[in-house]
Amino acid sequence: MRIEFHGLPSDQVHDAKTQGCDAYGLPPEVHTAQGSAYPCRHCLRETPEGEDYLILAWRPFEGVNPYTETGPIFLCAEDCAAAAPSDAVPPILRSAQYMVRGYTADERILYGTGQIVATGRIAEYARQLLTDPRVAFADVRSASNNCYQCRITRAGS
Repeated sequence: MRIEFHGLPSDQVHDAKTQGCDAYGLPPEVHTAQGSAYPCRHCLRETPEGEDYLILAWRPFEGVNPYTETGPIFLCAEDCAAAAPSDAVPPILRSAQYMVRGYTADERILYGTGQIVATGRIAEYARQLLTDPRVAFADVRSASNNCYQCRITRAGS
């Protein structure tokens, strides 16, 4: 099965930047990147050293239900090109492991799918999850802080 990693949709990122509010209605915080620890969830690359980045609360779901987690993310403050959907693990996934969890089409966690997965096994585990027709997508989150990283779908979904 072919899979694709996706960054945040450009229209949603544009709205967050131009409307100046996050999932809680708060303005994004603006900081300057010092080092390489500010992974943009739109371009799926690190914010360049010395460039501004945003910290904001994000909810990567269309609807709201008890499973629609909200948490902090980073975005490049300046416009950046959206990451093209790819079967390659994005360069921002540099930690040793991540939480990978399957969700149903109605954006609910499919119990039993959440696992801490070594970074080198993320694609393999996502393929395994997506063989289950109940799983519409898988989200990758920080294993230590639960921050949203990216989404994985069946290729072409």
